[in-house]
Formats: sequence, structure tokens, C-alpha cells
Amino acid sequence: MLLAEVNQTSEVTFILLGFSEFPDLQVPLFLVFLLMYIITLVGNLGMIMIIKINPKFHTPMYFFLSHLSFVDFCYSSIVTPKLLENLVLADKSIFYFSCMLHYFLSCTAVGTQSFSLAVMAYDHFVAICNPLLYTVVMSQRLCALLVAGSYIWGMFGPLVLLCYALRLSFSGFNVINHFFCEYTALIAVSSSDIHLPHLLLFGFATFNEVSTLLIILTSYVFIVVTVLKIHSASGRRKAFSTCASHLTAITIFHGTILSLYCVPNSKNSRQTVKVSSVFYMVINPMLKP
Repeated sequence: MLLAEVNQTSEVTFILLGFSEFPDLQVPLFLVFLLMYIITLVGNLGMIMIIKINPKFHTPMYFFLSHLSFVDFCYSSIVTPKLLENLVLADKSIFYFSCMLHYFLSCTAVGTQSFSLAVMAYDHFVAICNPLLYTVVMSQRLCALLVAGSYIWGMFGPLVLLCYALRLSFSGFNVINHFFCEYTALIAVSSSDIHLPHLLLFGFATFNEVSTLLIILTSYVFIVVTVLKIHSASGRRKAFSTCASHLTAITIFHGTILSLYCVPNSKNSRQTVKVSSVFYMVINPMLKP
């Protein structure tokens, strides 16, 4: 019985539509996304190498930044190559287990990214509000625990959702209206009842967003209050410039996640979902370096 189910699912094939509804834009989009991907790889891998080889950067802030760059590199490398392939090849198919793995890895990277940004906000808070205690509070042990916690929690939610996705029924060829195996687009082509998977996705996404944004907003409230007390204009400017790029990344990342997954009964069109996904999957990893 189990062998029959495995054989049946192994025959299931998904078709990733990507941006095939714009045939005249396939080559321009390929060139744009390829350039973005190259910048993402060079920027994030370069940052990781510079932080590793330069002793001046062996501090908690750059330790977190190197892991953030690693996560950016990972989920860009999970999603973008398949996007580029589908823009130039006629065959847009992907096998069942490959699609499930594609979803799991990309979703894990996004979840890890969410908590990594919250960890960096806390790090900024300690550095600006308690500079004299910074090295004591942000010990190597705490930094390692925070990073490990981000990876573990980033994997937990997607693993639960994957278990439910594997229980859904699919047959033959299934057309996914997206450029990667995004969860809502993936389960939409199932013949099973998808109410519970949708509910779980909404619950996990909302919890992640509320918990991480609460940490971020609380940290930045204290940061702003502390910075406003600095009498030197150059000191205030330096403190705010330290946080500017982090806040930009947070705005793009969390803005798209909130609009896509944390709005009950969202009526976003598939086209809107795809464009929004480009922002946090392709553009955001490129902008951070």
C-alpha cells in the first residue's frame, strides 16, 4: 500500500508557469534577474568572506550580519536559478518530491531570515542603549544560541506545513501559477480539502510576524529615545545611519510577508503574489549588501 502511494506521487509532475504570460519579456526578465542574482551572490558571499578574514569585524553585529548574508545567499540560490531556467527553457516541469523540497528549503530560509532580522534589532538595541555592557551582554554563547534558535525555528513551521502538504492528493500534471513552489500556489492545485493547511499557514505566518515585529519595534523605540538624547548631531547621524539599512530590509521583507500571508481571506491575485514574491525573494537579498 505504502509502495503504491510512493509510486503514485513519484509520477506527479508540476508545471511552474512563472512569467510565461509575458512571452515578449522573457529575455529582458532573464537578463534583469540574472544581473540581480550575480550581484546577490557577489555581495553576500563577499561580505561573509570579508567578515571572516578581517579581525576588526569579529564582533557580534558582524557575526549576525554574516549569517544574515548566508541566509540571503541560500534562499536566493534556491529560488532564482529555477526562475531563470523557466524564463529560457520550454520545459517548465518539476517533479513532486523536488517541488516539495523546493518549498521546504525556501520557506525555511524565509522563516530564518525573519528571526535573524529580529536578532539584529536586539543587537542594535544593546549596542546603542547599553554600549558599555555590549560585550558582556552579547557574549559568544548568547550569539550562538540566538543564531541557532533562528535556524531551528525557521525550520519548524515549514516542516509542519510540509507534513500536511505531503498528505494532499495530486494527480498527473498540475499547473502552479508561480515561479517557485510557493505554498499557497502549491496546495491550490490539490484535489484535497486545503482549509487546514491554509489555516496553519496563516497561523504560523501571523505568529512569526507578530513576535518578530514586536521585538523589532520595541528595540527601535528604545533606540530612538536613546539617540534623541545624544547632544551631538554627528553622533545622532551615526547612530541612525547604523540602523538605516536594517530598517530598509525590514520594511521590504515584512511589508510583503504581511500583505501576502497575514491578511485573512486575502484577495490578492496570483500576479500580485508573484510580483510581491520577487521583492522578498530576489530584490531584498540583493539590496542588503
